[in-house]
Amino acid sequence: MTETLTRPEIKKPVSVPRGYRFEMVKLVSQWRIRLLVLVCWLTPGLFVAAVSRQSTLPVDTLFGRWMHDTGWAGPLVMLGFSGSWALPLITSVVAGDIFASEDRLGTWRHLLVSVRSPRRIFVSKTLASLTVLLILLIGLVVSASAGGVLAIGNQPLIGLDGHLLSGGAAGGRVFLAWACAVAPTLALAGIGLLGSVLLRRSPMGLLLPAIVALALQLAQMLPLPVAVRLALPGYAFISWNGLFTGPAQLKPLLIGVTVSLVWAVVATGLAYLLFVRRDFTSVNSDGSSKRALLGGALPLAGLIVISVAVIAATTGGTGSGIDQGKVQRSLSTAFAHLYVLQTSELNRPDVAEAQLQTSADCNKGGGKLDPAGPGNDWRCVVTWHLPGVQAPGQAIYQVDITADGRYVADGDGPKEVNGYFLVRTPVGDQPNPLWQFDGNVELLSTSRKG
Repeated sequence: MTETLTRPEIKKPVSVPRGYRFEMVKLVSQWRIRLLVLVCWLTPGLFVAAVSRQSTLPVDTLFGRWMHDTGWAGPLVMLGFSGSWALPLITSVVAGDIFASEDRLGTWRHLLVSVRSPRRIFVSKTLASLTVLLILLIGLVVSASAGGVLAIGNQPLIGLDGHLLSGGAAGGRVFLAWACAVAPTLALAGIGLLGSVLLRRSPMGLLLPAIVALALQLAQMLPLPVAVRLALPGYAFISWNGLFTGPAQLKPLLIGVTVSLVWAVVATGLAYLLFVRRDFTSVNSDGSSKRALLGGALPLAGLIVISVAVIAATTGGTGSGIDQGKVQRSLSTAFAHLYVLQTSELNRPDVAEAQLQTSADCNKGGGKLDPAGPGNDWRCVVTWHLPGVQAPGQAIYQVDITADGRYVADGDGPKEVNGYFLVRTPVGDQPNPLWQFDGNVELLSTSRKG
């Protein structure tokens, strides 16, 4: 009898598609992921529908004052909330825990024996976490849009410069605004992956995307130079406002999206390099602070410095971006659009915006301060002309401008123009579009003259 000696079979590493399916099954089997999917696909629609039917609206949020009038205002209110709170928390739960969970359970050795490739493990886990994040984000926008349109309808939406967007145009821009939010979400996801790899079992890895998002949100409230503001990855959560002006303020938006995508690539790349070089034989190590500083914090800090330098050199954005000319131009444009809308509501003779020849004279602090920068002490006098009327009309507004360029113009008379919340129309009382309205100052330099 002869014995046949066979060489032991060397198994090949598991393919990325197979690893991806395995990681997806692991994620969707977790109760917290299932709960997040349920919440993201149901809660926004119910919230928007319920708030749209209330007598009191969230007027302190962008587009909140129009939730009674159009179903497309609700998804934008939800987008503002999601960019500040929902998406960072969701990213923390999904991306911030994707690697750390293996450290807590002590399953790295079993996973490496099964897959036989740290690189493929990283790719599979990253793709799985991004897929879940995309499903959750799509749920937010679909649910909020469905809730708003079903509760109120596909009515036109008033933009941030007062011009009226048809229902179809408003819907298209709403979905485009949500699409722009994907870029900063990916940036936070990259930071979450990096924190999960660096900090391992430490709870700080799980909280890192939410902490970074909160820090970015606080930074946007400070009077930073424009170049610094645009260099922060969370700016794309704000710059979608520019889609709702005419013409659209695309330059800040494109810069914000680009910066966010660069952050996503750099943070994910750092996480990959650190992961494939990791020593998996030490199961009790949670990583060192020096390793976290050198491997994560310093490269991202350097990215901010480089981004600020490039943006400042290419755009000239060194100041706050808010000056007298921009405020006057934005306010007069919005007033002209809204005056035409009010004229239509009151069933008065039609008037074109060009016929109004609207202008604004704005000062800050009663003329005692330099008319530049954010503040709640802006005061503007808007002047317009009606065809066949010799005397010009004038209206006063108290304007509160935040550091990111958003402002609220509060009417201060005369009462027949902007002194009342409601105007009496032939079909009943309607909200007065000139009483109080939101606007947006374009922070970057523009060729238009005020």
